[in-house]
Amino acid sequence: MKIGVFDSGIGGLNVLKELLDKYPNNTYYYFGDNINIPYGTKTKYELTILSSKIIDFLILKEVDLIIIACGTISSNIYFDLKQKYNIPIYDIISPTIEYLNNSNYQKIGVLATEMTVKSQIFNQINKEIYQIPCPKLVPLIEDNLDYTDVLAEYLKQLPKVDTIVLGCTHYPVFEKYLNKLNYKTINMGKVLCEKLNLKNNKELKIRLYFSKVDHNLITNIDKIIKYDYQLEELCLNYQK
Repeated sequence: MKIGVFDSGIGGLNVLKELLDKYPNNTYYYFGDNINIPYGTKTKYELTILSSKIIDFLILKEVDLIIIACGTISSNIYFDLKQKYNIPIYDIISPTIEYLNNSNYQKIGVLATEMTVKSQIFNQINKEIYQIPCPKLVPLIEDNLDYTDVLAEYLKQLPKVDTIVLGCTHYPVFEKYLNKLNYKTINMGKVLCEKLNLKNNKELKIRLYFSKVDHNLITNIDKIIKYDYQLEELCLNYQK
């Protein structure tokens, strides 16, 4: 299969990693729009323009399906995009909501972007939900800077919870850190992969496209993706 995956930057690579581990030997096309990061502070109109250009690009690659590896887009315009295009499109949040509604967790914390929290999509979970917008985290992760002090400030806003949803696909980079602090975490990429039922081909190919490529980006990619990949800088002529 040819599978398209996209996000605002490196966050969606955490989803791609889960896909590669569970469904190897497919062709993966990934687009990270890091020149326009962060998505978490953009309007729905801006998100629609940006994501539509990326989906159009992935369709030109003749992908069989597209995965929105971005919590902000999934929570705000997923259904608009699904209606706009004929190709199968999957979001990153719906499987997690379904999983949690069927779980024994009663008090759930959610760390996410401002636009994801504002969308109230996690209110579909029929449990006690505590949502914390975390606007400072994505830029720190993208720039490969220390996030522990900022994360600690956000965690102080949470009461004692049964588990924490990593409501932005950038956040699995500190999943192990949270686990060491005795927090149980929900990785949306892992939940999605359990929900999907994809076929495998005979050969693995990974094509990564970013709107801006530099040494820092390559360092971040190599931390997440442990497979051979081809990387290309590609700007899709966005109008801000």
